[in-house]
Amino acid sequence: MTHHPSLPTTESAVAAIRAVAAEYRRPMTVTDDIGADQTSRRSSAPLFAVTDADGSLPHEAFVELGGSPAISVRLFPDDDAEIVLDGVEFQDVPRDHVPAFLTSVYSGLAFVKGRFFPPGYKLYVPLPGDETYKERIPGVSLTPWLSGRVRPAQAR
Repeated sequence: MTHHPSLPTTESAVAAIRAVAAEYRRPMTVTDDIGADQTSRRSSAPLFAVTDADGSLPHEAFVELGGSPAISVRLFPDDDAEIVLDGVEFQDVPRDHVPAFLTSVYSGLAFVKGRFFPPGYKLYVPLPGDETYKERIPGVSLTPWLSGRVRPAQAR
């Protein structure tokens, strides 16, 4: 298993995403939500509380990357992220894996596999080492970007 660089904060993850975006010449926008009263997963925080019970200030960010494929990343204070890649949701991705995930997509390693029965497609995003994220593609039609990544079925 490959070791991914540690991204201990949301801000460090945003900086790493910014570096990947610059490398692949992708525009990006970032929206930050800071404080327990602003972040999405802080339902246990008391009303009008800005800090968590331990005194920390939670930080969440939403990143949109331009170009094709459409990619958005929501970084949560709990060290994980949700990546939406051309309409396909990858939930609970460790924050440390996000830069490798994006690099894999932009370098052309992501691919789609289909099956006849039951009909459907899955999107695969391999990371360095022996780790691959895969998610079912909703619906029966593919976007142009997803269609361009379909691998032919292998004979058995």
